[in-house]
Amino acid sequence: MPVRGFCICAPLPQELNEFIKFIEEELASRFINTLILRIDYNYEYKSHPELRNTVALSEKDIKRLVMISKKNNINIIPQINLLGHQSWANKTFNLLKVYPDFDETPLIKMPEKYGWPNKDRLYCKSYCPQHPDIHKVVFDLVDELCDAFESDNFHAGMDEVFYIGESQCKRCFGKDKAELYANEVLKIYNHLNSKGRNLWIWGDRLIDGLTTGIGEWEASVNNTFKAIDLIPKDVVICDWHYERPEKTPVYFAMKGFKVITCTWNVVGVAKQQIQDMIRFRNDSSPEMKERFLGIIQTIWSDAGPFLDAFYGRAEEDSLNSEIDCFKKLFEEIKKIINSHFSK
Repeated sequence: MPVRGFCICAPLPQELNEFIKFIEEELASRFINTLILRIDYNYEYKSHPELRNTVALSEKDIKRLVMISKKNNINIIPQINLLGHQSWANKTFNLLKVYPDFDETPLIKMPEKYGWPNKDRLYCKSYCPQHPDIHKVVFDLVDELCDAFESDNFHAGMDEVFYIGESQCKRCFGKDKAELYANEVLKIYNHLNSKGRNLWIWGDRLIDGLTTGIGEWEASVNNTFKAIDLIPKDVVICDWHYERPEKTPVYFAMKGFKVITCTWNVVGVAKQQIQDMIRFRNDSSPEMKERFLGIIQTIWSDAGPFLDAFYGRAEEDSLNSEIDCFKKLFEEIKKIINSHFSK
């Protein structure tokens, strides 16, 4: 598998030394060659200092991450959540907090206490993709981050977009949601392409959640799935499924995309996804084979709590454990790689 990856929130500055140790001792030893770091506002941006977190990584910190990754032949890819995931629970993130005019649903206020489901169907806020000033701001961040990471690849997130083309938005209301989504992908793609960079996104909004029965979380029920026929075929799709090893990588590959299957915390699902990806590569035509890139494990706790649990400073539930899955997933991959090279 060309891509054997790990995706996690970037560490805070005080966690950096241990995270670098983790890269060198744990990721490299498991043949991991791709590291997606979710940065968002955890960086001391010079172009928009108003969007920095209070405590954030410096350029010097980033260069240390780049150096250790290069030393261990790991391709490091920064991520900023674009379009969706502009809030979480009852917290609005920096972009909409600083620039509230960018909000797709300005009349929906963040609750003091969050619960799901709720009357507003608020999961995460989105920015308005048609606001005339949005891309100047977010592209400044993207460029600065890619430069700091010396990266030819950028992950734009774009998953779980529930708010798009909403009636509250004078620019987007009445527009086709698939076209709105596709146009935003295309704008980001074109910007990165002009700099010689590649776009990676999560794949859930491009799957028909009703026809497949996959549902509204790992797929789309608000018609954005039609965007799959409207976006460039060299966008890399990170196809995440956590409870069942869905066979949707085949769908993306048949549509012409390079695809990576993504797992999380269920060992049996992760192991099946590895075997599926190997089978897809082995049993496909030469044209299709090269589109099945590999597997990424996603971690959805922050770097600090993950490291605390990994190094035994905190307990983690042994059932459906990120850490248990991490260890067993890459044990399986090591066996496959060692078996391959022993032939």
